[in-house]
Amino acid sequence: MQRQSQLLPRHLLRGISPTRSCFSLVVSLITLALATSVADATPPRPPDQEVACEILVAGGGLAGAASAYESLLAGRTVCITDITDWVGGQISSQGTSALDERPTQRQQLFYPQGYLEFRESIRRKYGRLNPGQCWVSESCFMPYDGHKLLFDQLERAAKRGKGTLKWYPNTVIKELDISPTQEGEQIQSAVAIQIEPAPGQPPVNAEPLSQILEDAYRYENSARFHKTIVRFVPMTGDRNSRNANNTIAQPAQWYVIDATETGELIGLADIPYRLGVDPRSPLEPSSSSAEGNPYCTQGFTYTFAMQATKEPQQHVKPDFYDRYAPYYSYELERLANFNLVYTYRRIWSENYQKTLPSNPREYPINPGDISMQNWTWGNDYRPGTAQDNLIYTRQQLESTGQLEPGGWMGGLRNETLEAGEEHAIGFFYWLVQGTTDSQLGDGVKQPNPNHRYLAGLDSPMGTANGLSKYPYMREGRRIIGRPGWGHPDGFTVWEIDISRTDYSDEFYRTNLEPEAYRRLWESLSGLQTLEAIGERPNLEGRPSRSRSTIFPDSVGIAHYAIDFHPCMTLSPPEAPGNTELEGERRGAGTAYPFQIPLRALIPQRIDNLLIAGKSIATSHIAAAAYRVHSFEWSSGVAAGVTADFSLEKGILPYQLVDNLPQREPQLEALQTRLVDSGNPIAFPNTSIFNNTWEDWR
Repeated sequence: MQRQSQLLPRHLLRGISPTRSCFSLVVSLITLALATSVADATPPRPPDQEVACEILVAGGGLAGAASAYESLLAGRTVCITDITDWVGGQISSQGTSALDERPTQRQQLFYPQGYLEFRESIRRKYGRLNPGQCWVSESCFMPYDGHKLLFDQLERAAKRGKGTLKWYPNTVIKELDISPTQEGEQIQSAVAIQIEPAPGQPPVNAEPLSQILEDAYRYENSARFHKTIVRFVPMTGDRNSRNANNTIAQPAQWYVIDATETGELIGLADIPYRLGVDPRSPLEPSSSSAEGNPYCTQGFTYTFAMQATKEPQQHVKPDFYDRYAPYYSYELERLANFNLVYTYRRIWSENYQKTLPSNPREYPINPGDISMQNWTWGNDYRPGTAQDNLIYTRQQLESTGQLEPGGWMGGLRNETLEAGEEHAIGFFYWLVQGTTDSQLGDGVKQPNPNHRYLAGLDSPMGTANGLSKYPYMREGRRIIGRPGWGHPDGFTVWEIDISRTDYSDEFYRTNLEPEAYRRLWESLSGLQTLEAIGERPNLEGRPSRSRSTIFPDSVGIAHYAIDFHPCMTLSPPEAPGNTELEGERRGAGTAYPFQIPLRALIPQRIDNLLIAGKSIATSHIAAAAYRVHSFEWSSGVAAGVTADFSLEKGILPYQLVDNLPQREPQLEALQTRLVDSGNPIAFPNTSIFNNTWEDWR
């Protein structure tokens, strides 16, 4: 069962009115109980395997890999699942193998130890860090190498730490057994489905994700796939039943880490979370909506690779091209240059040159060069309405039966996935043959036929259709942390915690109520100025915001701009004349270096669940910065080390922070462990007395 904390599940109790007669109530209960027994008949057969772990990591992206890496170094038995057959997420299965990094952090190599190890493995593999000579990053490389290098790194970590790695590719979590405990609730087991081709069928990656997703979440074998049902359970024995002093029973036998790309376990467990745009408030003052908009998440992208050729290629126009052509564009006049777009994320340079022109428009493109495409007005797909949103809201999950026991199907709209796949393939045709531009008009776009689309199981993306195995997800479900000191409605990292925005702009005075406007300035000033608490704050001479919020429970760091790929206003996204949702880019801009607080990794209600990656407790605007490669790794480190520490010390993660702002000795011990193992939790010279962060641009 998905939940066992009540005699009848909550979704069955909702339909019973307290004004009904006793007879009607009895009939209702019998009917509902029968319905429950039918629903709970899944899985259709006993699990084929029962696998014990100390730490179960759902999602093998960078956050999940980092969680596993640190746990393996600590000697833990780690089970890790992924819907694809590659680890690495952004650097592999999602195809965005171009490390998003800020120059200052990169110049000082101020990253976690495992992330630095991965960067160095790229250098060793190719003899250079940037084999593609891309200009978006100092490191662009082949996605299939991203998987291999990272998986090798996990195996080395297991060997060094004497841990055990149990890797489950092509595997999805289908059900969670959640039960009450003395403290709250805990996940007791997880049921997963692993797919492999049925006899005589092609490999899994012979078909796009949209064509196999629903099948992957069904228990029954199909003509296409043979299914293995796996039940993950906690390990038993002295190590996990007693604490480090061998005197106190463990409050949790294992930990589950949700490192999926959309916050899948969050939706499945039905714990509090946000999706899409948050309502405008003193903490999220640049929001595009006064009420919020759960359907408007950042766009997702199916990446692909294309190779320059000596001779022009024959390109066949896809049947669906005319549907999507009204969308494609270089976007801005300063970007309207094919060489610029092609070399932006070039992942392989056939003739490596030690010196390149200062202007990327003049970068040479040689036959054999390979470029990965990830372009906002190109292969980004940006739905934003209730008719086409990719990630189902809670209401949509409930209406489609996915919150029923055994009803989980991944929480995504399959039709939108398929449209995103077509949209990406159409963008390649636009790049090589297109002559229209939706934003810049006629006469700008010229054909570039000397290129071929790279498809096949041996292609950079490892798929028959040449698209990434999974779309690059910029935003998923985001938990609401637990209520506590300073956060009565649940912990969240908000826009004003990280943004460099000048909030003296007239927009904020005009669009916030007077009380909300006053509270904005109270928050920005930390109540240090009399002007901030007046009815009309005196903006002249006020101290400017000069750093991000310093969190006492920081367990990691990151730095990136608040970077938006906004949803579109109308459905479908490719509709002629469609526009980005008004106001969505207002919150975009530079950010101060920021921290990852432990409270952002701890969900409500379930005590042995931790969150890593893009689904930690951030707002919609803050999430636009908390999503790049090094952040994902840092958040995964925090989750993995916290899980190991909690098992060792016999403490639940929320107990590390439940007495803030008072001192938390166990929290300090955890932070010391992170720092001592080469995982920074603060930027140099971070202090409440240091307000000069201008060097960290």
